Amino acid sequence: DNAIGSVNLLESVKDYGKPLVVLMITSDKVYRNVEWAYGYRETDRIGGEDPYSASKGMAELAIRSYNNSYFGKQNNYNVRIGVARAGNVIGGGDWAIDRLVPDCVKAWASGKNVVVRNPNATRPWQHVLEPLSGYLTFAEELSKKATKHGESFNFGPSADQNFPVSTLIEEMTKYWSQVKWTTNAESINYFPEAGLLKLNCDKALSELNWSSTLKFEETVRFTTEWYKKFYDDPYSNMLNFSISQIEEYNKLAKARQKSWVD
Repeated sequence: DNAIGSVNLLESVKDYGKPLVVLMITSDKVYRNVEWAYGYRETDRIGGEDPYSASKGMAELAIRSYNNSYFGKQNNYNVRIGVARAGNVIGGGDWAIDRLVPDCVKAWASGKNVVVRNPNATRPWQHVLEPLSGYLTFAEELSKKATKHGESFNFGPSADQNFPVSTLIEEMTKYWSQVKWTTNAESINYFPEAGLLKLNCDKALSELNWSSTLKFEETVRFTTEWYKKFYDDPYSNMLNFSISQIEEYNKLAKARQKSWVD
């Protein structure tokens, strides 16, 4: 789906025939992960050791080939395409299957244990509002400057915001007291999984004046409070609650002098 879906979209853009700004979101999984302690930069090698990661890399190859073949100078830059990479996004409203936070809250809401595949896996956790703010900033710049066409940008938390899965879950206990979890040692060996994967976001800071806002504890609070509200008060208006979180996020961003937030 990642590769074929991207090609289908690119074909539609090619045939549309009108000026467009297109921002395509892939993943931090596009990078060939060699388990080093440094954050991956936009110029680092693309690759993937598992089907999901490989499919993201295939999508990026498709995007690059379409940019070179159809959307470059010969198109007078009427179509401008950018690529944004982010990963390990958490936040309220995510009900996807086989994702850590949704699996946890669904189990805890029923008083059950959640089985964690790899509690030692370390990730740069970020709230969904963080990359969204980056995507909007990038899209705006892409619409203004042809030089941003074909560029890719990483969006992630600061380098000190990397924590193992176990720490994320324990932090959630501050807001959800009935947290229960265990692990299955066999699954750690059965499913190949990166131990450490993080992004270098210096390019976004330098060229877009973008950087993340929330601290790790705030990221977990925003996320857990949304789900607690949903389960504790099923008749509440979650749209209004989500808007209130966006407003709080904007206040924090402005207070921390994020000039990309108006």
